[in-house]
Amino acid sequence: MTQSNGQASPAIDKRDFDANRPLLNDVDHPSQEESGYYSRPVSSHSTTNRYSDAEDGLLNDVVEEIVQRDRRKLAREVMRITSFIWGVISCLAAGGVTAFSLYGPLFLTRLHYTQLRVNAVSIAVEISMYLPVPVFGYLCDRYSPSPLALFSGIIFGLGYLLAAFTYQSGPPPDAGGEGWPFWVMIVAFVAIGSGTCSMYLAAVTTCAKNFGRGKHKGIMLAAPIASFGLSGMWQSQVATYLLCERREDGSRGDVDVFRFFIFLAVMLLGVGIIGTVGLRIVDEDEEERYIDEAVEELERSGLLEQSDFFQPRSEVRAAYGTFTQTEDDTTDGERTLAQSEEEREAARIEKEREEEERRKKNWLLNYETKVFLKDQTMWLLALGFFLVTGPGEAYLNNLGTVVQTLNPPYESSQAGLPSSHVSIIALTSTIARLLTGSLSDFFAPPAIHHLPGNPDEICPWSPSPSTRTRPTFSRMMFLLPSATLLALGFFLLATPLSIQHPELSYVTTALVGLGYGGGFSLCPIIISVVWGVENFGTNWGIVAMVPAAGAAMWGLVYSRGYQDAIDRGNDSADGQCHGWSCFGFWAIGCTISISVAIVVWLVAWRSWRRRGVVV
Repeated sequence: MTQSNGQASPAIDKRDFDANRPLLNDVDHPSQEESGYYSRPVSSHSTTNRYSDAEDGLLNDVVEEIVQRDRRKLAREVMRITSFIWGVISCLAAGGVTAFSLYGPLFLTRLHYTQLRVNAVSIAVEISMYLPVPVFGYLCDRYSPSPLALFSGIIFGLGYLLAAFTYQSGPPPDAGGEGWPFWVMIVAFVAIGSGTCSMYLAAVTTCAKNFGRGKHKGIMLAAPIASFGLSGMWQSQVATYLLCERREDGSRGDVDVFRFFIFLAVMLLGVGIIGTVGLRIVDEDEEERYIDEAVEELERSGLLEQSDFFQPRSEVRAAYGTFTQTEDDTTDGERTLAQSEEEREAARIEKEREEEERRKKNWLLNYETKVFLKDQTMWLLALGFFLVTGPGEAYLNNLGTVVQTLNPPYESSQAGLPSSHVSIIALTSTIARLLTGSLSDFFAPPAIHHLPGNPDEICPWSPSPSTRTRPTFSRMMFLLPSATLLALGFFLLATPLSIQHPELSYVTTALVGLGYGGGFSLCPIIISVVWGVENFGTNWGIVAMVPAAGAAMWGLVYSRGYQDAIDRGNDSADGQCHGWSCFGFWAIGCTISISVAIVVWLVAWRSWRRRGVVV
């Protein structure tokens, strides 16, 4: 570097920069005469301040951006945890229908319903609780859980209010009374079932979307599912000890069904309204990233042809381009006009991009639904779920009369009270759901999202034994033992021991609770692992329909056998059925059904292993 006076000046390297050293002081400035023009002398103080202020401003901007980013991250995590907590609370409130057996026997004695009518009410609530699940799951996937939570609160409130006043009106005219017709009670429990379905699915879908890609997805899904089973326990205790009828001596009598239904209507309406703001999918951008990953996976697997419609978001942005203009060739006015046109064009492009993203999401979710329905292993999983949950749901709905058939006539101490069995099955079901969810997280091998469009496609990933730090077990190793426990419970009920030793009914109830809870917890987790979380609400909704058919079938089998035993008269007393013939053949059929489910799930597991799907 040469100065104007011909003398060599020292070279300034970027490593020599020092904020406390004025850069221009070390250079000899030419005099006014030598330079040919008058220049204002530059003070070292002003130069130092100028660079120091610029550096401080840049540093402040960086720090402010980091602080804002951390605040946004903290706010997202707080909302994620808050949504999880409210999802658990929603499920803890939504499962009041699991306490049906607590007041089901009172429909027989107070409303003079037949056993077939009582089962018709339970079947109505089962069908309305499971059949709309695909529709509600579709709405959760395409929109958000918030509208569904509000709908659940409203329909819950209306359903329980209608059921309360129908019960208070007394027996219907065709049963010798002057109360409301029987079909009104059916309508009320259809609304209750729909409310149960929508509130449960809104909570579970929120947890699946917020935690479905984390390493603790099992326990985060098992917690709300377990809370749903636990709700029957605490609500039955509230009904038994607080909302109960009082005898003349002050002792507790039967549950006050009218007050219990009013309590549930008010509580669930409040839970649904709060869930409108409490159930939030935190990262919509994260969900869009899952969509992009699924599209790229389809492209890599050859299931999707390359097209301009399905491009990574970065390529789409790059394709839009930018508008540039040379500043030297434009005036300030032209530059301002160009910038405003560019802003309008950018806004239009952003709107088009959002529309394309929405179309992409809808197309992908619809495509994954078609692939899900075409997968044979899905039908095997659903068939096993049908064969397992049908007996389990029928036992839950008829628990009150099953316990009474084990007791000798006019006695109710040996087999226990229905409320005690409701609490046992709720507690064991909750324990099973939490254990299977947490243990499957800890022991299950790491899984990747796998879209099974080609039956011969082999997933390129498989866990290497050298990389494992602990023993791993497939989630099927938890699902199959759960079904085995359920089968053992029905097998014990089907043996003569159940009549000879009525106290064994507690063991039967505990086994049914453990098996039923484990199966209901693991099936949605397996669906999220095998087919991903992008379309979880719809996929789980399709499979979750089958318990309605299973409950209806096995409920009708039980009620038919129960009513036939009463009609024969040799096993009936005090207006109710007693003895093995009231439930024996039904229990044998349930045992066979669950055994077939175990075989079906083994076939599905074998197919997944052959295709390289890690469950």
